[in-house]
Amino acid sequence: MLDVSGLRAGYREIEVLHGINLAVNAGEIVALIGANGAGKTTLAKTLAGLLPARGGRIAFAGAPIEPLGAPRRIAMGMAHVPEGRQIVAGLSVADNLRLGAYAQRRRLTESDIEQRVAAVCERFPALRGRLGEPAGNLSGGQQQMLAIGRALMVQPRLLVLDEPSLGLAPTLVAEIFRMIVGLRDQGIAILLSEQNARMSLAIADRAYVIEMGRITLQGSGKELLDSSAVAERYLGVGQNVAAAAADDRRARLVRGLKEILLGQNNV
Repeated sequence: MLDVSGLRAGYREIEVLHGINLAVNAGEIVALIGANGAGKTTLAKTLAGLLPARGGRIAFAGAPIEPLGAPRRIAMGMAHVPEGRQIVAGLSVADNLRLGAYAQRRRLTESDIEQRVAAVCERFPALRGRLGEPAGNLSGGQQQMLAIGRALMVQPRLLVLDEPSLGLAPTLVAEIFRMIVGLRDQGIAILLSEQNARMSLAIADRAYVIEMGRITLQGSGKELLDSSAVAERYLGVGQNVAAAAADDRRARLVRGLKEILLGQNNV
């Protein structure tokens, strides 16, 4: 679905991404983890067409898209949920959702758009009764739901999520991650850029670690979750604890986290 090779990008004279290689296949969650300033948001913006590539190749569904702007990429089925949500606070919730379908407006009827709004409300019931209210009146969690719902208005094949859990309460974070798993199960490819490495790796099929604009580690979500190097640097545990990552107690913890995220914990 998405194939990135040798991607370089940056701002003015500063290069931030130095030859990024990664891939996201249909129906899988790929986590991108790294510290602040590692290049996660720059990568998300470059993939979305908000920042021009300085070199390398971005292929979406087999077609090179480096020359294409953001509207063309959206029309092809690539949707981006930016860090900080970036909803239009003064517009209604409904109008924010309708903006999500703007790039496809020439081929959508009013009935199509209303059906898509209804589908978003089905996924996020908290939005249904507030469609006429200013989006700025929503809570932080509801605004994140709105930002994701706006991206879903294009019925994307690939969803690029940049820090979707930022600033949310733990219960809302778990809800957002369950929703991400549900989207993957519907066949949507997802690139999940997150500082919450533990939860990201718990649900990811594959994952990459980005440091200083370069991919330094990659593997399955489980492999990186059990990696002592990743645990010490990104999961908030010391070296001695990380060394015990493969024992039964750690395995139970990981399974329990996955069950919570997938809504399968009956405790």
